[in-house]
Amino acid sequence: MKANMSSASTRCRSFFVFPILFAVVLLSLPIPSSADTRHVINFRSPGLYPEGLTWDPRDQHFLVGSLHSRTIHSVSDAGVIETLISDLDLPENATILGLAVDSTNRRLLACIHSLPPLPPFSALAAYDLRNGGRRVFLSPLPSLPGDDEDIARDVANDVAVDFKGNAYVTNSAKNFIWKVDRDGAASIFSRSPLFNSQPVAADADASFRDCGLNGIVYISKGYLLVVQSNTGKVFKVDEESGNARLVLLNGDLIAADGMARRQRDGTIMVVSQKKLWLLKSQDSWSEGVVYDEIDLDLEGFPTAVTVGERDRIYVLYGRVMEGIMGSYKEEGAREWFGIEEVWSEKEGGEDKIWLYVLIGFGFAYFCIWRFQMKKLITNMDKKIT
Repeated sequence: MKANMSSASTRCRSFFVFPILFAVVLLSLPIPSSADTRHVINFRSPGLYPEGLTWDPRDQHFLVGSLHSRTIHSVSDAGVIETLISDLDLPENATILGLAVDSTNRRLLACIHSLPPLPPFSALAAYDLRNGGRRVFLSPLPSLPGDDEDIARDVANDVAVDFKGNAYVTNSAKNFIWKVDRDGAASIFSRSPLFNSQPVAADADASFRDCGLNGIVYISKGYLLVVQSNTGKVFKVDEESGNARLVLLNGDLIAADGMARRQRDGTIMVVSQKKLWLLKSQDSWSEGVVYDEIDLDLEGFPTAVTVGERDRIYVLYGRVMEGIMGSYKEEGAREWFGIEEVWSEKEGGEDKIWLYVLIGFGFAYFCIWRFQMKKLITNMDKKIT
């Protein structure tokens, strides 16, 4: 009888322990809040007008370029800005557009472009992040044979990098992609006819009607994704052959600019001056779906998106159009710019659903536990009697 009572007592303790542990786990889960807790970074740099943005995961800061100066700056999450690179060998007033960190080789890659009335110049620069930003190479990007750069100049807009250190640069003016290898050798990589096969969107803004291939990201499965501003189309480009395929989407991304990819789930972010699109695919980007559209601050003229610490999504408000138009000259150049976190309501909703599912499981387990305890106590009473 004592043995039976001891065994029953042990089972009782077990039944009590498991619900308590489960309750502790539920209480330790982060509960999504409806409050706006977006991370907003304001940084001061008179006349900077940054167009490019990227995140350096090792040094834990953002990197931004400049519309009018030959400088690249680091921006901390508290808004402290420092000049990381000042390259006076670049053409005077050269524009630094797309940026990408080559984490494998600890390099920063920067697209360099000269706006009129400066002579035509498009190049990719690489800087050593382990050596105070020393320039590794400055590679001029070749034009198509027979092109007259004085009539229509190339535009090196955005850059992505693979794990071997090869960089892929979009030419927004002429719809092709350059490749620059780890040593700085540049060549025309992809001139797919598909890039010129799509009609310009009827509602494309005048400032984007002549802007073709723009944002680009590298996917480790052996291809790149590139978005076209004036058509809103996305293309999948083979990293070996340069062959392109049109990605089937449930909508066009008109006036698309920068792109970024979230590593943990493969989500692609595409930014425009009006909104941020979030895209996913289940078949390696033969087709995809735009599952969220987030309105952005039109006045801030966002041009770039990146993924920062803890997979948080950030966009750059660089006021670039103001800098291009020179509308600031009468009142002086703008001093303050911003990097802001963007949060998806739909993704937040999914988190809440999972929390409710866990609570539901907890309640169901509690009901089962109560039933088993009642049954156990009944059996113990019978044995004792």
